[in-house]
Amino acid sequence: MKDQDITDLSWDDFDELRDPRPDDNAFDAVVDRAMSRRGFLGGVLAFGSGAAVMGAGVLGSVKSAQAQTSRFAFTPIDIATDFDIHVPEGYEWKVLTRWGDALFSDAASAYSPVGGVDVSMSDRVFGENTDGMELFTDGDKEIIAVNSEYVNPKINLPEASAGVPQSGDEVTMLKNLQGVTVMEVAKGDQGYEVVIDSPYNRRITHETVMTLDGPAAGSDLMKTNADPEGMNPKGTMNNCGSGRTLWGTYLTCEENFNGYFGATSPVEGTEAHARYGIGGEGRYAYEKFDPRYDLAVEPNEPNRHGWVTEINPLDPSSTPVKHTALGRFKHENAEMVQANDGRVVVYMGDDERGEFIYKFVSNGVYTEGGSTQGLLSDGQLYVAKFNDDMTGEWIALTPEATGMSLTETLVFSRMAGSKVGATTMDRPEWIAANPIKCEAYCALTNNKNRGVKPNAGGDATPVGGPNPRETNNYGQIVRWTPAGEDHGADSFTWDLYVMAGNPDVYDNVYGGSDNVTSGNMFNSPDGMAFSSDGMLWIQTDGDDSNEGEFAGQGNNQMLVGDPETGEIARFLTAPNGAEVTGLCWSADKTTAFVGIQHPGGSWPDGAGKPRSSVISVWRKDGALIG
Repeated sequence: MKDQDITDLSWDDFDELRDPRPDDNAFDAVVDRAMSRRGFLGGVLAFGSGAAVMGAGVLGSVKSAQAQTSRFAFTPIDIATDFDIHVPEGYEWKVLTRWGDALFSDAASAYSPVGGVDVSMSDRVFGENTDGMELFTDGDKEIIAVNSEYVNPKINLPEASAGVPQSGDEVTMLKNLQGVTVMEVAKGDQGYEVVIDSPYNRRITHETVMTLDGPAAGSDLMKTNADPEGMNPKGTMNNCGSGRTLWGTYLTCEENFNGYFGATSPVEGTEAHARYGIGGEGRYAYEKFDPRYDLAVEPNEPNRHGWVTEINPLDPSSTPVKHTALGRFKHENAEMVQANDGRVVVYMGDDERGEFIYKFVSNGVYTEGGSTQGLLSDGQLYVAKFNDDMTGEWIALTPEATGMSLTETLVFSRMAGSKVGATTMDRPEWIAANPIKCEAYCALTNNKNRGVKPNAGGDATPVGGPNPRETNNYGQIVRWTPAGEDHGADSFTWDLYVMAGNPDVYDNVYGGSDNVTSGNMFNSPDGMAFSSDGMLWIQTDGDDSNEGEFAGQGNNQMLVGDPETGEIARFLTAPNGAEVTGLCWSADKTTAFVGIQHPGGSWPDGAGKPRSSVISVWRKDGALIG
């Protein structure tokens, strides 16, 4: 494949291009593709009651799309296939900020519809491909921290470069368009706008100096020629989902970091590199212009990425901290809650086909206003095992259990999870905890390899438990309730809140669960967040071709789910080609901020380049939305 074609691949397909897995299906527990929907559900019922297996309301009487409005403050909308945003009647939206928009007045003309962003100002504008975000307050000030996951070189670079960096300056520009943006926003007569030149405004890029903490900080695996102490890595990269701490800081999560590294000369691969998809040529040719990304020069540099990184959005002078105690893998987001005894709990998913769900539990206790020292550097990392009888357990990743040192267990968490028999999942993406009930949800976005290929470590991916479909192109959302209603517990019970699917195409398991209808169907749940009223907002990142098995599903969308009834209603549709990702609310809960990543066409400007953006959505009557 030519260099310029690499960035057209999804991250999963990029990984499989580097390290293809065998096609042989060597698994016994495979769902019969021709099994009827009723037959499948009947088989599942053998493990327990319908509510226990599929979630409240899912196996009850099928509700019509018109009836699914019982707790929704809006009329559900239809699918869309155009290049625009659609929201329900009584709601409005506008663009808050776009890739290339200035954060500082000296960058007002940094973006050009023809040339993109000038390299000299590329760290003073809003970044590319917005993803997870959170809103923070400082008195009456509102500050949003938002990820820029990756770049689209064919759009971001000059046309003459044909999507492949041709110089160090072009690599620098790509580095600067990624990472994190911190920006103040304020509500005026025209709704929310970015406060240009705010003292809070800040860009955190692939070049920002950080610090490491936790057990792996300073270890030999972290040392490089540029940082022989192994304590001060540069940059946070491929920042996907997010989280917020109980004490008001931002957690940005490093996902597909492996794609940034390549080798300018042959290097001997390792088991760890293979498990994390490291090797070959880099996705953006960084290694050709910066030795930090060259595996032949700095073989340990990849170990310094793939972490949860904490940023204080209210202190522009603060140094971001990478927390090694939370494990290294392709982090989607970090959902922080509190155990009954006051310990901090962080739920995390590893977004790759056949990888695991983790949680971290601190040794220390959090009290409001008290010291937070050590709460994310001293604790225990666990991995989830889901049983077919609707129970599950958190297995502690200790040296005794894994046969690895503590440092190795944290730097190579995937390998540790394999050693203790964790459950391979259908791409665990965002995890969201219900604010009014002790339960957590994880979006298992899809897995075309389920029951067909092992994961990157050779672990089997059999059909069963919370991953009930072979060749799963639709995804599902799993929900668990900790034992004793305590997020610190070592065991849980689980069910499926929804199985996405297409009931217009399939009359079997691929038609989805009974709370999926012609009026609300979708594929590939990805981002999730709870509003303060306990409603679950679901964002999708899937196939928007509206053809074949995806016919009738339209563009990617944002839906709202009722955890009590299982009902789901469509709230927003994105421009064709876009993913809906990232969601937070204004301090007064009257405005939602939503990310629109990699849109197609020339959205939102109507001409020139497509621009990833954050939009604001509100009710015309000014009522609460979050």
